[in-house]
Amino acid sequence: MTPGARVAAAIEILDQVTDGMAAEQVLTRWARGHRFAGSKDRAAIRDHVFDVLRCWRSAAHLGGAQTGRGLMIGMLRQQGVDPETLFTGEGHAPPVLLEHEKAAPDADMARAIKLNLPDWLIREFDTSLGDDAEKTALALQGRAPVTMRVNTAKTTSSEALLMLDQSGVTVVENPLGPTALTVLDGSRRVRSAPAYQEGFVELQDASSQAVVDALPRAARVLDYCAGGGGKALALALRDETCVFAHDIDPARMSDLPSRAARAGAQITQIATQQIATEAPFDLVLVDAPCSGSGSWRRAPEAKWRLTPERLKELTAIQDDILDTTAPMIGVGGTLAYATCSVLHVENEARVQAFLDRHPGWTCVFQKTFAVSADGDGFFTAHLTHVV
Repeated sequence: MTPGARVAAAIEILDQVTDGMAAEQVLTRWARGHRFAGSKDRAAIRDHVFDVLRCWRSAAHLGGAQTGRGLMIGMLRQQGVDPETLFTGEGHAPPVLLEHEKAAPDADMARAIKLNLPDWLIREFDTSLGDDAEKTALALQGRAPVTMRVNTAKTTSSEALLMLDQSGVTVVENPLGPTALTVLDGSRRVRSAPAYQEGFVELQDASSQAVVDALPRAARVLDYCAGGGGKALALALRDETCVFAHDIDPARMSDLPSRAARAGAQITQIATQQIATEAPFDLVLVDAPCSGSGSWRRAPEAKWRLTPERLKELTAIQDDILDTTAPMIGVGGTLAYATCSVLHVENEARVQAFLDRHPGWTCVFQKTFAVSADGDGFFTAHLTHVV
């Protein structure tokens, strides 16, 4: 496909997203209906779509419309590309720009447009992040880094770097963790690389890795909201640690057995009704459902779909999970709370609310990870019961 044809495909997909369909669903359907498109074409189209999703308001402003066409015109302008070079009408490229589309709007934008946030979220960002609100909102408009965790049960960071380089994947050490690597080039070759397929490395955000690195050593660990199991996998590689994984939706853990086998890790999946039998635990990790605001670079649609009502629902869920898991902790154990959110109401406020409801508990560790070139935004806190 030509660059213009890729833009035309992105326009088609964005029109369906504008109508309310999920981007991933539309991208999958488009790929199935256009078998002629190669992997590089699909990747480029996906990049166009997700670039727009991260910067919807500024793209619409610079393109003069919230249609797929207007959004792509604006996104190209924001990236410093003259849309007339791609809107040629030749072959499968989009039709040439109309007269009213040729004039670029004023580059000066209202703050909410510049930050690419819904109006109501501006207040939440300012309250939560203070002077870093604008920096964080702008950081969320870029593409997220591709990061990996070295499986130290099988190899070392230096050996992993060499193995990946031989597969055409260039990586450097990531400062957020001793086993974290950032991919500089060849990210689309990672999953086919022997280092990945044989379990020497695992894809995992570096801030997520740092959350695990900060956890105290424990003999019996429950990852209560395990999801895909990335944190459970990292914990299972610790010596003399028995890891249990649970999720309210067991289907989310469907890939965990194969991932654990590849890594050489032992993880026991348990259903909700089995937890009481296995308790108490020395460490319970609660990676709670949240807005995902620290990871909106990866899932930018969530930024636009989040509402004040949904945020309130999430904080209630977070409170309920903390209250539910607190009795699972053994004497001297730790309840570790984590979110991939940058919002105060989901982080520090939830910890304080828990402490207010549970006299005798205290917070012994708390850390925030900013959205950066190294990793996603994360928050974590360790809670213990003072006997």
